Amino acid sequence: MARSVLEWVSVTADISIIARESGEVWFHTRSGTKEDADPFAAPMTGVGSTGSTVGLLDGAINLGFAEIEQRLARPEPTLVGYAVALVGAYHTSVDTPRNLRRAAARFEELGRPEVAAYLEERAREETGHDRLALKDLRALGLPAERLVASYIPEGIKPLCKRFDDLCVEDYPIGCIGYSYCLERIAALKQKTDIEKVQAMCPDGIDATRFLRSHSSLGSEAAHVEETIEFVASLPADDRIKVVRETYQSALILAEGYNHELLKSEAEMLDELEQALGEALPYHLSSCPSHDERRGARPAA
Repeated sequence: MARSVLEWVSVTADISIIARESGEVWFHTRSGTKEDADPFAAPMTGVGSTGSTVGLLDGAINLGFAEIEQRLARPEPTLVGYAVALVGAYHTSVDTPRNLRRAAARFEELGRPEVAAYLEERAREETGHDRLALKDLRALGLPAERLVASYIPEGIKPLCKRFDDLCVEDYPIGCIGYSYCLERIAALKQKTDIEKVQAMCPDGIDATRFLRSHSSLGSEAAHVEETIEFVASLPADDRIKVVRETYQSALILAEGYNHELLKSEAEMLDELEQALGEALPYHLSSCPSHDERRGARPAA
């Protein structure tokens, strides 16, 4: 009888994620355990499976977000907050094709054509997604190109830098973990989430192109499944690196996400207006206008 696949990855100095082919996942803490008596102290070396791989990858994301669970902000959604999110979406997508092709070229040099082909395909699939975010910003009445050229949300900057750095490493396998983290989170968005955003928009305005594409209604679910299958086929050392980067990316994403959610609507409005040097369209916010927030009186 064939043995069920068991995979494990140490993602911190003290915590390992363990997953079975059946989908069972648990976290192992090494505190108080002698290293020579800990079966998960040594890196795994066996083959992977889709069931255990998804357990490791999703376990890494859950563990990363668990770090901020107690202080996670949960404000009511606003249209100005959505505009900020669209600017962030532009910045996390605009360089994706270039970065993935850069990593693919490196794997060609390393004699790993299967990884290069996977990354090239991902680059083709991600091409043009930044333009969806621009279209949505324009639909909201914003000068999209000028806005993204002068503004990037603070919470997004570390995420963009992480991806840039991963894709120029000598062995850039971690970029797959980063991509999986973002796509898995996006795939959680349901039709009801899109409907809530659409309900905030003025009548006749469709500003959900990027959101629809990066949700369960778009291609994200398929991308997630394809990535799981591909990662499961990789050598154990590569799978370990991908899972560890999924965890690190989840930490960065969670912190950045929370940083933006903690801002008030007035703070986000100020950031956008300062970047543009002008007031935003009135329908974007329930806050007082730029002048009203500063105590200005209308001309007599």
